[in-house]
Amino acid sequence: MGKIIAIANQKGGVGKTTTAINLAASLSVLEKKVLLVDADPQANATSGSGFDVKNIKTSLYECLIEDVNPNSIILTSEIEGLELLPSHIDLVGAEIEMLNMPNREKMLKGVIEKIEAEREYDYLLIDCSPSLGLITVNALTAANSVLIPVQCEYFALEGLGKLLNTIKIIQNRLNTNLDIEGFLLTMYDSRLRLSNQVVEEVKKHFQQMVFETIIQRNIKISEAPSFGKPVILYDAESRGTLNYLNLARELLQKNGDTKIPETVKNID
Repeated sequence: MGKIIAIANQKGGVGKTTTAINLAASLSVLEKKVLLVDADPQANATSGSGFDVKNIKTSLYECLIEDVNPNSIILTSEIEGLELLPSHIDLVGAEIEMLNMPNREKMLKGVIEKIEAEREYDYLLIDCSPSLGLITVNALTAANSVLIPVQCEYFALEGLGKLLNTIKIIQNRLNTNLDIEGFLLTMYDSRLRLSNQVVEEVKKHFQQMVFETIIQRNIKISEAPSFGKPVILYDAESRGTLNYLNLARELLQKNGDTKIPETVKNID
């Protein structure tokens, strides 16, 4: 069974979906089999992975609400080893429809169990919406760990307490095995004193829980989604690509995975 990592932060614009797409792509390039689960009604992970959302007829919504078999709608991406369970704006309605259902916090877990019964992945990454609503609670209940992107900006630490409190509640009531995979610093600009202050603050608060890899501000990372590509396909030599390959490598090492291709063991 693969490791399930939810990528969550209720604050918008912190690089959640960017991280979900590019980490999934980088892990695939490092020869891992990866499923990206788009659990955000905005469906940006779906469009950013190269799929036209207008053509998505069946999505995670139908799997949750109508009991559609998720294996029948998994899409194969341009990158070998990377597959996607797509989202759609319909998912907005799922939160309300799930409210009266039994086991409402465990419905996504059920969907993932159906996938694992038929397919094998090394990693399943869940891109969460920027809220602490029922779908995000479902993602945290289904996951083994949560990766928290934190942007290097003034309000970065604001709201983290709320997220950590939610994680604690889920650990106590719904998923005792949920770990924090780590805090990922994003949108870092070395020229700004503020960026450096945020890095110091986050490292002071969370110490070993912070990834060594920092995702720098990079124009190629920003441009790639408009072409429906992960940055590694858009510009393989950009700083953004190297950042995410480093993150993937660090994640693999953290999880005791020694099968990392030699060619990428020492990326600067």
